[in-house]
Amino acid sequence: MRQVVMTKPGEIAVEERPDPKIVEPTDAVVRVAATCICGSDLWPYRGVQKVDHQVMGHEYVGVVETIGAEVRTLKVGDFVVGSFWASDNTCEICRAGYQSHCVHRTVMGTIGTQSEFARVPLADGTLVATPGRPDADFIPSLLAASDVLGTGWFAATAAQAGPGKTVAVVGDGAVGLLGVLAARQMGAERIIAFSRHADRQRLAREFGATDIVEERGDEGVAKIKAMTGGLGAHSVIEAVGTQEAMMQAIHSARPGGHVGFVGVSHDVSIPGDLLFGTGIHLHGGPAPVRQYLPELINLIWDRKIDPGKVFDLTLPLEQAGEGYRAMDERRAIKVLLTV
Repeated sequence: MRQVVMTKPGEIAVEERPDPKIVEPTDAVVRVAATCICGSDLWPYRGVQKVDHQVMGHEYVGVVETIGAEVRTLKVGDFVVGSFWASDNTCEICRAGYQSHCVHRTVMGTIGTQSEFARVPLADGTLVATPGRPDADFIPSLLAASDVLGTGWFAATAAQAGPGKTVAVVGDGAVGLLGVLAARQMGAERIIAFSRHADRQRLAREFGATDIVEERGDEGVAKIKAMTGGLGAHSVIEAVGTQEAMMQAIHSARPGGHVGFVGVSHDVSIPGDLLFGTGIHLHGGPAPVRQYLPELINLIWDRKIDPGKVFDLTLPLEQAGEGYRAMDERRAIKVLLTV
């Protein structure tokens, strides 16, 4: 099969590798219909994380090709959406709604889903079948549910977005934009998106943003305070993962407010006296996407949401390198790879 490999920072190859096979009786092998490039894939691409011939990708939809002897809830031929964490969905942590911290978890990025086929461990707990074989126009939105939609949904949930609330969203990548969509679905009264890019601003408004703030850092915080009677937002989504973004999120929240952080953290440090003094609630981390997949699939299937609009560039798998360059240079919000 063909599989995307990051040979070293800044270099992408598509290599021929052996087709995956069932290893454990709880595995399934999925023939990937579509996959994509995540913002978190750009960290090693830019050299922030070490990488040496690493298989890439953790977002995927496709058709079940084979199943292990102990798989009970799936059958060959099912069209499935999978979380970027493999989880058993039965352990005590999973049952509490934190499948991304399952005691038997496997991150799909170590297996790689930017490929023609993918072995999915713990298939019963990781994969969710769609109500039927989806039409082609459903594929981008179902693929978004595999990570960025589920992550934005978790961020909005952690930030306690809801009716009567003002929500501020730090980060205008795919996760931040879908955090806007999630906040709207949860009934937020006002949604303020931080963005300096016209194309992302347009999509943020389409997803439900009521206001756009172009300022960053202290200036951005001051703008939020001015827009909220000096108090700050009830709910803030942090979808970047840098020190500046985290500080902007914390300072944009009002006392007693909630910050939902889902940006993959890189050298973020939060002083204890800041947390003590602000009186905010802080919750986040890797999103338990599996918790939300049934609901999100139904919303997509019923055409109530269209998160696939975050994909503004579609390329064949063979051109994955161009996809990485486009996202790195901010010429694309999110790249879908057809297989």
